[in-house]
Amino acid sequence: MQYVKLGSTGLDVSRICLGCMTYGVPDRGTHEWTLDEEASRPLIRQALEAGVTFFDTANVYSDGTSEEIVGKALRDFASRDDIVLATKVNGRMRPGPNGAGLSRKAIMTEIDHSLRRLGTDYVDLYQIHRFDPATPVEETMEALHDLVRAGKVRYIGASSMYAWQFSKMQYTAERHGWTKFVSMQNHYNLLYREEEREMLPLCADQGVGVLPWSPLARGRLTRDWDTATERSATDNFGSTLYQEGDRAVVEAVTRIAGDRGVPRARVALAWLLHQDTVTAPIVGASKSGHLDDAVAAVELTLGDKEIEELERPYAPHPIAGH
Repeated sequence: MQYVKLGSTGLDVSRICLGCMTYGVPDRGTHEWTLDEEASRPLIRQALEAGVTFFDTANVYSDGTSEEIVGKALRDFASRDDIVLATKVNGRMRPGPNGAGLSRKAIMTEIDHSLRRLGTDYVDLYQIHRFDPATPVEETMEALHDLVRAGKVRYIGASSMYAWQFSKMQYTAERHGWTKFVSMQNHYNLLYREEEREMLPLCADQGVGVLPWSPLARGRLTRDWDTATERSATDNFGSTLYQEGDRAVVEAVTRIAGDRGVPRARVALAWLLHQDTVTAPIVGASKSGHLDDAVAAVELTLGDKEIEELERPYAPHPIAGH
């Protein structure tokens, strides 16, 4: 495993971040395909043994049970001081007013619930789970800054939004002397590269670490285009992200993986890891082999001609994932 700084901070993270949306009680929340605690723990342990130190979850994943499963496993298998633990806030956690969003009340309430579920007294990276147009950015940024000052949060990050929204939030924090975001968790992979237009150049200019979610495009980059899975059959959000023209990119991945004699996942992840702006892809793993491929991708070097072949078929997409 390799380790790099997260953006312009002094924080070291593994080049692979384990995305923990996969782990949670299947009949809680909206992800019917998740793994329960018994099935999740061996994978979390395998990630740790492979040198992964960076773990990402969210309060909304499986109605909070992802945080519970991940927190317990990390307490059992690792030292808290060695782990970089990330979670998120914004999604709806209960019905009624203030059950979601980025108001001061919501943020202050949800951090305490997340800490309780995770079984820790601080989160290394606390991320806003999308932009909240219903709350003034001043209110959100001050509340996040107060969490850092209180010691409940070490760093703050953001996730998919327009570059102008991210810039506005960063400017607001800087203007008031508040804590700024150190990372951007955005939708970026071989099938969706719209982030290269504005968000990635902004992050590069401002020294913000990039943590792509869905680096394997919901698994589409790892299998034949027409193959269905249990997850794809119930993933209504994922079904809106990609288009028929993406088939040509998948075919390019297949050719290069075949020439190399490696699984397609390794090629797709290696391409992301070759991008200068990318700190650590957030990789989900429901099988041991998924982790093997992610770790191996760190060491896979692609040639210029291979990268050109992978990128050539790309066609512009509508903005997706915000």
